[in-house]
Order: sequence, then C-alpha cells, then structure tokens
Amino acid sequence: MSQLPVIFKRELASYFATPLAYVFILIFLVLSGVFTFYLGGFYERGQADLTPFFSFHTWLYLFLVPALAMRLWAEERKSGSIELLMTLPITRFEAVTGKFLAAWVFAGIALLLTFPMVITVNYLGEPDNGVIVAGYLGSWLLAGAFLAIGSCMSALAKNQVIAFILSVSMCFLFIVSGLPMVLDAFAWAPQWLVDAIASLSFLVRFDSISKGVIDLRDLLYFVTLIVTWLAATAVVVDLKKAA
Repeated sequence: MSQLPVIFKRELASYFATPLAYVFILIFLVLSGVFTFYLGGFYERGQADLTPFFSFHTWLYLFLVPALAMRLWAEERKSGSIELLMTLPITRFEAVTGKFLAAWVFAGIALLLTFPMVITVNYLGEPDNGVIVAGYLGSWLLAGAFLAIGSCMSALAKNQVIAFILSVSMCFLFIVSGLPMVLDAFAWAPQWLVDAIASLSFLVRFDSISKGVIDLRDLLYFVTLIVTWLAATAVVVDLKKAA
C-alpha cells in the first residue's frame, strides 16, 4: 500500500495538467444548471429543494463519467506506458485503486463545485439540508460505480472511443434494469429473479438515497459494485499483461 498515495497524486495531477479537467468541470456545471433550472422546472415547482438537480444525475453521468474513465487504462495501453507502469515496484491493487481513487476524487471536486445550488436553495427557502447532503453522498457513490465500470471497460479496450462505448452500454444496462418495460420482459421468470434484476438498477438505489433515505443496503450495493468492478479491472490488466 506504500505506493498507493504516489499513484493517486500522479493520476490526479495528470487531470489538471491538461485541459480535460477544466472542460469536464465546465460541461458538468453548465449541464447541471440547464437540467435543474430549465428541464427540471426549479422555479415552477415552488419548492425549496434540490430534487430537480439530483434527478438528472444518473443520465448526466451516463455520458460524462465514461468519458472521464475511458483514459484510465486505454491511454496507457495506446501510448505503451502501461509496460513501464507494470515494471514499477507496485502491486496490481495499488495501480488499479490509485487510478480509480484519483478519478473518483476528481469527480467529487466537480460535484462540490455545484455548491452555489445549495446556497441558492437556502436563500430561496428553508430546505432539509440533511436530504441535500444525502443526495450529494448518493451522487458521489453513483459516480464511483460508473467509474469502476468504466475502469474495467478501459482496461479491456486499447482505443478510448471503444472504451467509452463499452462503458456507456454497460452503465445503461444497470440504469434501465429496474424500469417496468425491462421487468415486463421477464414476466416469465420467477419473482426472485425479477426482484434481483430490479435491485441492480442505479435509478432505484440512487433515487432512494437522494430523497434522504440512507439505507445500509443501498450503501453496500454501491460499495460492493465498485469493489467487484475494480477486482475485474485487476484481472483484465493481468490477462492483458500475460498476453
């Protein structure tokens, strides 16, 4: 674990060494504002809360987070620097976790920069700030789940565009798994299987947390999902190295 902080700092600094970080943050902030105040009908609702803000996060992350994750390993493989990385005195766990944590913290920084939303809603009314904090926690966990999936897809693909498409596709499946139109297609299946498929949905889990209901099962779901996909990333990296 001694090299984990080094990898983390290196990867986090690499985001701000290029325009990528600033472009990502700008796009995220602009789209968050558009979705909240225009598509979400923030003022028309007449309620002092951030429900319109959080309700679009799942779909916003569907495209922005895979764009952030696609470079994690695909760029290393394309440039050939992954061979150098694998020869350093670091474990596979340190490499995978360090890269992921850097991207996750960067996503958290972008999320924290939406604090004017919190100031605005507190100026206009008296919202339940506990619910808002829960929404931010859920949003960050959601971003982590997207990033973990994107990390694995990036390790699978050498091309960043292919990594992006694979990530979006896989994340989309996790989003829609709880929708009625999807569950209706499994009407023939036993109820336990239908419930299991529905429980995989990002929408169901995040919607519960964003409403202020912090259920340990939802938190464990996101943590387990992140750990599982990071473990899969380590396996893929090992297989690619052996090949």
